[in-house]
Amino acid sequence: MSSILFSVLTIYIFIVIGFGAKMSFKDAIDDKTITLINVYFLQVFLTFWGLLVRPVDVTLLFAPSLYLLIVIVVLFISALIARKLFLDKKEYSIATVAAIIGNTGNLGIPLNIAIFGEESIPYTTVINLMNILIVYIIGVYYYSRGNFDVKTSLKNILKLPLLWAAVAAIALSMYGYRPSGNILNMLMMGAYASIVMQLFLFGVFLYGTKIQEISKRLVIWVMGIKFLFLPGISFLILYNIELDSMIKGIIFMQLMMPLAIANVNLTSLYDCKPKVATALVFISSLIFLGVLFAAIKVLTYL
Repeated sequence: MSSILFSVLTIYIFIVIGFGAKMSFKDAIDDKTITLINVYFLQVFLTFWGLLVRPVDVTLLFAPSLYLLIVIVVLFISALIARKLFLDKKEYSIATVAAIIGNTGNLGIPLNIAIFGEESIPYTTVINLMNILIVYIIGVYYYSRGNFDVKTSLKNILKLPLLWAAVAAIALSMYGYRPSGNILNMLMMGAYASIVMQLFLFGVFLYGTKIQEISKRLVIWVMGIKFLFLPGISFLILYNIELDSMIKGIIFMQLMMPLAIANVNLTSLYDCKPKVATALVFISSLIFLGVLFAAIKVLTYL
C-alpha cells in the first residue's frame, strides 16, 4: 500500500516545481506558450509512443469500449442536469466534462502497475488511448463551446494534431509497423517531456488560483460526479458483466483517477476559465489520496 501512495506522490514533484517557477518569475513564464508547445507538438510524441510501443491487439479493445460506454452514460446524464444548474456557458462546459477526463496516463498507468503488476500494461495503454480520444473530441468540443458556436467547436476538434496523430499511429500499428529502437527512444523522449510539461503547467496555473473564489456549487457538482456518481455507475455496470476481475479492476481504477491536467490545457487553449479547472484538478487530486484506499477495497467485490 505504501508503494502505491509513493507512486502517486513522486509524480507530483513536477507540479511543485511549476508552482515554484511561477512564484519566482511571475509574468516571465508565459503559460499560454507552454500550453501551445505541449498540445501542438510534444503530445504528438506522447500519442505515437503510447500507441506504437506495443502492438494494438483487437482482443484488447473490449476494455476501452466498456470504458467509453460508462463515460458516455455519465456524460449524457451530466449534460442534461448541468444545463439547469449552470447558466454560465463556461461553467456549464466544465461541469459537463471535467469529471470524465481523468488522469489515466501519467498517474493511471503507474498506479495500475503498482496494484495489478505489469500484466495490466496492455489494458491501461488502450484505455488511456480511449481517454485521449475522449479528451480531444468530447473535451475539445465542450471547452470550445464556452466561447464558440457548434460549427467552430467541431472545427477546433479537427484542428488539433493529437487526433490525427492517434489515427496515424493506430493505422501504423494495425498495419504491423514496428518502430526501431532509435525511433522508440526519440518518441519516448518527447513523450516524457510532454508528461513533465503537463505537470509543470499544472503547477504554473496553480499559482495564484484562489479556490475560495470558485463557485461552491461547481466544486460540489464536479467532485460528486467524479467520486460518487461515476464510480457508482461504473461499479453497477462492471459488477453485472462477466469479465476477468483484473480487467474489471483496471477499468474501475482508471475511471477513479482524479481530473486530468488535460482539463487545464484545454481550458487555457480555449479561454474557458483555466484557473477554475486548475483548482478543480487540485481539489480532486487531494480527495483522490483519501479515496484511493477505499477504491482498492471495492476491487474485491468486482
